[in-house]
Amino acid sequence: MVLIEDIVDSGQTLRYLAEYLWAQDPASLRICTLLDKISARTVAVDIDYVGHQFTDGYVVGYGMDYHQRYRNLPHLAVLEEPDP
Repeated sequence: MVLIEDIVDSGQTLRYLAEYLWAQDPASLRICTLLDKISARTVAVDIDYVGHQFTDGYVVGYGMDYHQRYRNLPHLAVLEEPDP
């Protein structure tokens, strides 16, 4: 089984989902994420496949927004210091 996440921040949701899925007794469980914000992690999670790691900033584009802005960017971008 492969659990796919768009972005992993604190890891809280991912840990909950992984524990739930392991309780269903799968033969295996792999975790894949496009974006891994390692500086925001508050719980330990093992991610098997990572598209891109970053530490600071806010990811926007492809439907992800910051205060209703940048959602329609045709690419992903990391805002280092977002506007208030």
